Amino acid sequence: MKDILTRLGDIGIIPVVAIEDAADAVPLGGALMAGNLPCAEITFRTAAAAEAIENMASAHPEMCVGAGTVLTVEQAKTAKAAGAQFVVTPGFDAAVVDWCLANEMPITPGVMTPTEINMGLNKGLSLMKFFPAEAAGGIKALKAIGGPYVDVTFIPTGGINANNLADYLNLPMVHACGGSFMVKKDLINGKQFDEIERLAALAVEIVKSVRR
Repeated sequence: MKDILTRLGDIGIIPVVAIEDAADAVPLGGALMAGNLPCAEITFRTAAAAEAIENMASAHPEMCVGAGTVLTVEQAKTAKAAGAQFVVTPGFDAAVVDWCLANEMPITPGVMTPTEINMGLNKGLSLMKFFPAEAAGGIKALKAIGGPYVDVTFIPTGGINANNLADYLNLPMVHACGGSFMVKKDLINGKQFDEIERLAALAVEIVKSVRR
């Protein structure tokens, strides 16, 4: 379980994808791989999510493909069956966390307050998603909230872009960041996979500039 989460930390930036046509998952995965970004969090914000996860995971087995915006245990089960290697939730749902832990599915639940961080710690979790990062106060808030939790690391998500990615990655409590700026829905729908590859490569270079 920890190996997948460690790999996400090594990669440093996780593309957060909302995909409407599952057929786009294979070329999308190819574009991310070509940009040296071998991971994706495919969110359950669309009906195509499960099929997209299956398509991408099957076509690109070297990628770390996960499921995001998982709101229920049923969605977690669906994600696992489709081939997802990790689960991300927007908030802290004890039932989803318990199911993932019982089924050896790596999970990073969404937290925004010290109370929610404590809930994660009580489940044995030390890596959590800070969401929505920018709307919740950004770097200043994460420093303040994360400060007392010296053994907890975070994946800030929400409002992360090419301009602030390095600033987040410079924080010692940041494991990786989640972002959609390289995989915006209009780029996917427009089949602009060359541009996605370019933006993925840009994101990777930003990570490398911080974590040499």
